[in-house]
Amino acid sequence: MNGQTLRQFQAVKQAARSMSAITPEQTAQALNAMADALICHTDDIVKANQRDLDKIDPSDYRYDRLKLDANRIAAIAADTRNVASLPAPCGEVIEEREMPNGLKISRVRVPMGVVGVIYEARPNVTVDVVSIALRSGNAVVLKGGSDANESNTVLASILRDTLAAQGLNPDLIQLLPPSHEAATDLMNAVGYVDLLIPRGSKRLIASVRDNAKIPVIETGASVVHTYFDAAGDVAKGAKVITNAKTRRVSVCNALDCVLIHSARLADLPALCAEMASKGVEIHADARAYAALEAAYPANLLSPIQPDDYGCEYLALKLAIVTVDSIDEALQFIYDHSLKHSEAIITEDANAAERFLREVDAACCYVNASTAFTDGAQFGLGAEIGISTQKMHARGPMGLRELTSYKWLIRGNGQTRMP
Repeated sequence: MNGQTLRQFQAVKQAARSMSAITPEQTAQALNAMADALICHTDDIVKANQRDLDKIDPSDYRYDRLKLDANRIAAIAADTRNVASLPAPCGEVIEEREMPNGLKISRVRVPMGVVGVIYEARPNVTVDVVSIALRSGNAVVLKGGSDANESNTVLASILRDTLAAQGLNPDLIQLLPPSHEAATDLMNAVGYVDLLIPRGSKRLIASVRDNAKIPVIETGASVVHTYFDAAGDVAKGAKVITNAKTRRVSVCNALDCVLIHSARLADLPALCAEMASKGVEIHADARAYAALEAAYPANLLSPIQPDDYGCEYLALKLAIVTVDSIDEALQFIYDHSLKHSEAIITEDANAAERFLREVDAACCYVNASTAFTDGAQFGLGAEIGISTQKMHARGPMGLRELTSYKWLIRGNGQTRMP
C-alpha cells in the first residue's frame, strides 16, 4: 500500500472515533457552514472546474456531469442545507423489548464508521457524500476520477477547512489522489474502511465489485425502460417520456428504451413529437419505424440494432421496441433491466399494480418520469448513490442507508443457565 494513502487511512480511521462525541447540532452547524463556504467560494470552484472542462470534449457525455456553474453550486449548497435539516439517524431506537428474565434489549442505529466512495467525473458527489456521511455519523474517504481532480481538490479543501473552523477534525474527510493505485489501495483497505460505494460506469462498478476486499454496495449503472401500455394516456406519456429522456441525458435515471403496445402504434408520432425538437435520435424496431417514418425527422430515425437492446446511452438517443402485451413488456424488462428505475404509462389500475408487483427494480413508477429517482426528490436531502442491489440498501441511499445497528443489553446480574 502506498505510504500516502496508508497515512490517510490511518488518519480517517482515528478521526471516525471522534464522531461519537459530536452532537447532531454540531454536524448540522458544520453542514450549514459548508453550504455558506461553497457559495462564498463559487468563483474559485468555477475556475477550478473550468480547468477540468478544458481537458474534455464538450460532446462527451461526461462534460455535462463534470460541469459546475453558479446555479449548480447553489443547488449543491441547498442540498447540503437540506441534509443538515434532516434528523440525524444515529442513536435511533429501532426496537426494544424486555425479556422474561429481566434483560432489557434494544436495537439502536449506529454509523458504518468509515465510508469510501470511488466515483468518476461528478464533482457534486464530493459534497453530497460528505454531507450525508457526516450527518449519519460517518467519516469518509473520497476517490474521484482524474477528469474532475481540480474540482474535487478545491471542494475537499473548502469542506476540510470548514470542519476545522467549526472545531471538528478535518481528517473526517480524506480525498485520495486520482490514480489507479489509490483506487486499488482503497479496495484493499481492510481494517480502515468499513464500506465501499462505487459510482459511475458499469465498468467501474464491475471492477470494484470484482476486486474489492471490503464490503461493496453497487450503485448507478442502469438501463431504464418506460412501457406505454394499451391503456396509456398520450398527453401524460408524451410529457413523461420526453422529460425522462431529455432532462439530463448523462444521469443514471435517464430513459433508454420505450416499449409501446402494438395497439397504440398510431400514437407513437405524438409521443415522440417534442423529442424531435430536442434532437433525440430514435432507434426503432420495424413496427415502430414504420409508425414514425412519415412523422419523425429522417436524420434522427434509424432501424434498431442488436447493441441497442440493453444499452445505457447517456446521450440523446432512445430505443423504441414494440410489444403485443404487458406480459411481453414485463419479460423484456426482466431480460434487459439493471434493476434501477422502470416505468409504466397506463390508465388501467390492474396493469399498474401488476407492473409495480412484478418488475424487479429499485424504483418502479406509474405515470411519472424516472427522473425522480434521486435522493433529494425522495425527501432524503441528497444521496450517496442509487443502490441497484438488495442487500442492506436499495434505491437512493440517504442517511439511514449509511447506518447499521447494534444490540444494547441492560441487565442486573442475569446469568444464562444450561
